[in-house]
Amino acid sequence: MSCELLAEKLNANTNKHMKAVKLSDFWMHKTVEKRPTRDGYGQALLELGESNPDVVVLTGDLAESTRALPFGEKYPERFIECGVAEQNMMGVAAGLALGGKIPFISSYAVFSPGRSWDQLRVSVCYAKANVKIAGAHTGISVGPDGATHQALEDMAITRVIPDLIVMAPCDAEETRKCTLAAANYQGPVYFRFAREKTPVMTVKQTPFEIGQAYVCREGYDVTLMAAGPLLHAALMAAEKLAAKGIEAEVINSHTIKPLDTKTILQSVKKTRCAVTVEEHQITGGLFGAVAEALAKTYPVPLEAVGMHDTFGESGTPDELLAKYKMTDTDVFKAALKAIKRK
Repeated sequence: MSCELLAEKLNANTNKHMKAVKLSDFWMHKTVEKRPTRDGYGQALLELGESNPDVVVLTGDLAESTRALPFGEKYPERFIECGVAEQNMMGVAAGLALGGKIPFISSYAVFSPGRSWDQLRVSVCYAKANVKIAGAHTGISVGPDGATHQALEDMAITRVIPDLIVMAPCDAEETRKCTLAAANYQGPVYFRFAREKTPVMTVKQTPFEIGQAYVCREGYDVTLMAAGPLLHAALMAAEKLAAKGIEAEVINSHTIKPLDTKTILQSVKKTRCAVTVEEHQITGGLFGAVAEALAKTYPVPLEAVGMHDTFGESGTPDELLAKYKMTDTDVFKAALKAIKRK
């Protein structure tokens, strides 16, 4: 099923889209369990290895860091170490997919899709090959590795390719579900996850479906849309806003393409202003996708929390998130600015 057909299918299901996830399914406290989102990827690969003999995992000398190593140790006959040759790895994965396998490429996002974008576009997406690309170490929170390893453009360069699903799960549990869903989807999929430990906001019972956003906190004054681990900053900002009598609606927009425009539109028609939150360049990422959708249908004041046309640098994750204004305080300020522009 193409991205366009999937979007049509999901947009037709209005009631399901706007069914809010219970607040009890989310942690919104300062003291919360933290796990790297990449752990969810590794866990899902082991589950898939046991349940689906067609799943094959490839990596470019990053098995341990991307959490692909446990799969390789348990299923060595279905594990391919391609070395530092990401473009070749993408071609190998395309061949495996066209031969009936379900290959998962495990690498840093700056390398895959960063270095292998041409092969992703032609060998995978143009051929509609059933390849799954897992981009690790995304966002500014990669920290001390610095600008060269902080993938901040990956959603932009993948979202523009036809027939490619693009996702950014919010925590380790949702990354597990995202990986399982990618395996069950027939067609190319790209999803990103982080390095640092981040709050676990969802549980096994929290629903997940490709292309469907979830309202995880209901409100009527401003819409906060987040992709990836910064959903926690949006939820914390909503609590700060509530303390001032402002009720924010928070949406987990884990799928960037196809974007769940139905859920987004129903929310902003109620709140009449919005903020996007992402650990990515705002150009071409969630902000870009939402701005495009609202410009065509229902323009409202829209603010962006994310990287604003700059590279990152070395530092601790907390230092970098503070410097580049991606904390809950920054989301709070952006919400007040959006409300003021109504």
